[in-house]
Amino acid sequence: MDTDVLIVGAGPTGLMLACQLARRGVRATIIDRHAGPARETRALGVQARTMEIYTQLGVVVRALGLGHKGTGANIWANGKRSARVPIGETGSGVTPYPYIFILGQDDNERILGDRLREFGMTVQWNTELTALEQHEDHVAATLKLHGNLKTIRAAWVAGCDGAHSAVRELNRIGFPGAPYEHSFFVADVSASGPMVAGELNVFLWRRRFHAFFPMRGENHWRIVGILPEALMGKKDVAFEGILPTLQEEWQAEIEIRKCTWFSTYRIHHRAASRFRAGRCFLLGDAAHIHSPVGAQGMNTGLQDAYNLGWKLALVAQRRAGAALLDSYEEERLPVARRLLETTDRAFRLVISDHWLARFARTQIVARLAAFALRFQAVRRFAFRTVSQVGIHYRESPLSETRDGLPESAPQAGDRFPWVGDLLPQLGDLDFQLICFGQSSPGIQNAFLKISEIPGDENRPEFEQAQVPFPSFYLLRPDGHVGLCGRQADAATITRYLRETLKLAA
Repeated sequence: MDTDVLIVGAGPTGLMLACQLARRGVRATIIDRHAGPARETRALGVQARTMEIYTQLGVVVRALGLGHKGTGANIWANGKRSARVPIGETGSGVTPYPYIFILGQDDNERILGDRLREFGMTVQWNTELTALEQHEDHVAATLKLHGNLKTIRAAWVAGCDGAHSAVRELNRIGFPGAPYEHSFFVADVSASGPMVAGELNVFLWRRRFHAFFPMRGENHWRIVGILPEALMGKKDVAFEGILPTLQEEWQAEIEIRKCTWFSTYRIHHRAASRFRAGRCFLLGDAAHIHSPVGAQGMNTGLQDAYNLGWKLALVAQRRAGAALLDSYEEERLPVARRLLETTDRAFRLVISDHWLARFARTQIVARLAAFALRFQAVRRFAFRTVSQVGIHYRESPLSETRDGLPESAPQAGDRFPWVGDLLPQLGDLDFQLICFGQSSPGIQNAFLKISEIPGDENRPEFEQAQVPFPSFYLLRPDGHVGLCGRQADAATITRYLRETLKLAA
């Protein structure tokens, strides 16, 4: 083999996968058809779950120094604030990052690219995938570099190459869906108005919406909104062309002093019919694209890479059977489809021109949100959903809950709850067996690290996280629970490692 894994695409998803493989000692090659990193950025929100992954990767301090914490989100209807989501308060105790972090996609790529170079791997730019031929034990990939073609052999191929993925198209994987009928704009501006400083502000109007994201610097905002109807389909649209329409809607409440960057784009809603074809996988925008509601897109791609990374590393190093890789599609495809359905439904209400939708978004939705968000349970559910800490794989073949655990306790497939500094100490390169209020079963396994939490140690913290005593939790490298139950025994754990996870003896 020329490489164990060929990663096609050096956006956030591809860079995350490359980092996860490199830190595990897997030979990987990452290519991109562009000349260098993207300079324009549309993705902005980095969710709490991504920040937790950044902690394990060792880049969270760098990210915190470049971005901006958004501790609240405000909903405005026809110029009047109708609701506020206290993100920081709601997420407290759930994650060490109880906020939505505002950090552009370009900065995320820079951070991941720098980390990748620290692992001794660099991106091969100006390199395009032109052909794939799958064999029983490898994939022959034809690459084009400066007009020259060469073929390399890779054990596995990861398509992280965006909406127009060559990996997806060459494998003839369907990508059903359609573009939204509207065009959208994004602008970096210096602005003043009723916006709550340091927080996300979403303005709902009868004809359209505008979202104001706080950026570094005083009165610095990034606006995302719908392009006025008169400018749909036109080329070379400038910010000055849409400003009169914006000012008419804002009625002098918001003043724009300067625009430093402006771009227009179309949004699609699509999901690949499958995430795997033989030795090829699809991740990120190559597998699913959807509306920007909830800032889920980039984060979902990063989690795709985090999910596949540890599995691919084990298989590439022959430490696990190839059947383990089946769980990638089984776990991530339902997440993508569910996300596509929910964001599509919400986005259509936000952008619809129908008179009933206009009335609903400015009158009903705003008031309903204001009422619902009075309740802590609703705020907590909303935070867990948007922050992606609530994503679970309970239906996965890798998830096994033994008898005896109460329904309120963390279950197999769940992200194990954050309890103080426990998870950062555990790390994410190994499987972790945590025994609560009991001794370890004396199992010896090279894949497993074992911790014991006595019944009198940090008991209130674990009770708050609804972890019962006694109990045991076997965590996968990505922090999700693989096996759990009341009483840990060596036979059950050994069987799970060998038969369910397909780990080598």
